[in-house]
Amino acid sequence: MADLRAGLIGLGVMGQNHARVLASLPGVQLVGTVEPRQVAPSARYSSYAPLYESVEELLEADVDYCFVAVPTDSHIEVGLLLAQSGVHALIEKPLATDEVGARKLAEAFDNSGLIGAVGHIERYNPSLQQARMRLANGDLGDVYQIATRRQGPFPARIADVGVVKDLATHDIDLTAWITQREYLSVSAKTAHRAGRDHEDMVSVVGELNGGVIANHTVNWLSPFKERQTVITGERGAFVADMLTGDLTFYANGQVAGEWDDLTRFRGVSEGDVIRFAFPKPEPLRTEHETFRDAVLGKQVDIVTMHQGLDTVRISDAVLESARLGETVTLDAAQR
Repeated sequence: MADLRAGLIGLGVMGQNHARVLASLPGVQLVGTVEPRQVAPSARYSSYAPLYESVEELLEADVDYCFVAVPTDSHIEVGLLLAQSGVHALIEKPLATDEVGARKLAEAFDNSGLIGAVGHIERYNPSLQQARMRLANGDLGDVYQIATRRQGPFPARIADVGVVKDLATHDIDLTAWITQREYLSVSAKTAHRAGRDHEDMVSVVGELNGGVIANHTVNWLSPFKERQTVITGERGAFVADMLTGDLTFYANGQVAGEWDDLTRFRGVSEGDVIRFAFPKPEPLRTEHETFRDAVLGKQVDIVTMHQGLDTVRISDAVLESARLGETVTLDAAQR
């Protein structure tokens, strides 16, 4: 069987990583790249595939699918062109800058009978995939709360969206995916501390169906980088470190404390602590392998454009809540 012919649109910082993976992906030939913006891409791309002058010229190379790594505010233009050209597409997250644009893209790929997906890469993080599997097995019992922390220095390359769309969308998507539940409401506060048009800090409290509480702390203002998800449930808590791929289980204890001062300090439910051992493939490679398999017609777990649309819709509600200073209820009919 001939290799799938892939194209890469967007040669920024993330484009460099996607080019590296696509160029070495079994069953795929990276036939061309293009940078639609009027900037000169690095010469390193010449070692991966030919560089085309425009998206239209790349499409003439008879590609089966494209990865789209242009800035978020260009997703609609590029995505609609791919849908009209009959080309499957994996588009970097978030799917669009707002719900209207995300819905337009999702419907365009549906109407064209094409496979469209969104690059919410955290779903392919080994720590979160392990957590999802163990939750599905009932290892934690009922889930009570998911708390995420995603913070670090400001990335100068991001100019078209704020921290909610660029970073918090990761946490919104992974929370809904891990729990297999839907957001019912969100309440948020944002801040602008770096003098930019877009927010650089957000704190979110969300409610999911079944009584699950979500908390998301996200900013571009911390001098250190942190990516952590804590899932608290009936039998203890999972702590996923997305930077290292580690998953640790803190069990509720069954042994009564005898040293009163220590028991009060540590808590009455202290139990075993286990850091699980499991394979840790690169999430970016797993993401590309999964989309390749989807194009080949295999049953795999991609992030569909409708799921990406729902994440954008929730992030819009987060910004609206911060603007209004009140809790925003999500309309189930819009899903």
